[in-house]
Amino acid sequence: MRLVGLIALLSLSGPALGGPFTIESSGQSFATLAAAVSAIGDESGTILIAPGRYSDCAVQQAGRIRYRAERPLRAVFDGGICEGKAALVLRGSEARVEGLVFENMRVPEGNGAGIRIEKGDLVVSGSLFRNSEQGILGADDPASSILIDRSTFSGLGRCDRGLACAHSVYLGAYREVIVRRSRFERGLGGHYVKSRARRIEVADSSFDDTEGRATNYMVDLPEGASGHILRNVMVQGADKENRSAFIAVSAEGRTNPSSDLVVTGNHASQVREASWPTSLVADWTGSVKKVADNVAIGRIELLQAMGVEDGSLKGRVYRWFYRQAASLKHRLFD
Repeated sequence: MRLVGLIALLSLSGPALGGPFTIESSGQSFATLAAAVSAIGDESGTILIAPGRYSDCAVQQAGRIRYRAERPLRAVFDGGICEGKAALVLRGSEARVEGLVFENMRVPEGNGAGIRIEKGDLVVSGSLFRNSEQGILGADDPASSILIDRSTFSGLGRCDRGLACAHSVYLGAYREVIVRRSRFERGLGGHYVKSRARRIEVADSSFDDTEGRATNYMVDLPEGASGHILRNVMVQGADKENRSAFIAVSAEGRTNPSSDLVVTGNHASQVREASWPTSLVADWTGSVKKVADNVAIGRIELLQAMGVEDGSLKGRVYRWFYRQAASLKHRLFD
């Protein structure tokens, strides 16, 4: 009977006997995530990740890889960092991340992330990023796109120690960044979403800043963007480093045209303790296409033109000071 029981236990264990990281097409399992990524190489494949808590990390140099939790939100990457950057460092052709949890990501430079996307397309769905310096950090790849869907970002960001700020999501000059049906909450500094992409879409998401600490904008488009920000719920908390706006457009420059940017159907409010005047959209270009059909509760002006287009001294001085701060605190990499 003991032998029968042992055989039954082994049969239930399946791929876990060879390791928790299994290539779906072959059934081959590996003890480390890095070994599974290496086995796929420049091909395409899916890595199934068993429930568990891992200190693993991996660098994807090529190929198209799907990282999928066998059971959503039961595979947790806890503090493992590759190249001093992130749990997943991605510079292949494409990566998909589904149902994973990333937490406790920290590095000496202050920008430890769950995902560092340096090249290629990225799709993140049903995942959770929490209690780290950053959730997702991205470099520049104007030929590629990023989609974040049904994911949560909680307890992220920092802006201290004289280091460049970290944000919940900070993405460089990609062709397009799309954030849909996601939640941002309890920021610990920096912005919730910062993007230098030419096109942006932030839709059907929530930004709950009620427990935020020393936070800035909900959405920062420092070099402008076209696209849509629509049907989001945004609540501004009382502990702010910068309380001047919910959404900022071209505060650092006008690399990307904003004449096709539409902000509509959003619900913005302030907690009772946040009694100061602010704006839903602060626009440094004077060219945002449409800000309409938004609901604002509190001392919220829907659109504030920042005085750049008319060449006013106030606008030019404000912009100069913002650029100096940005060069010190809001760089993509140190």
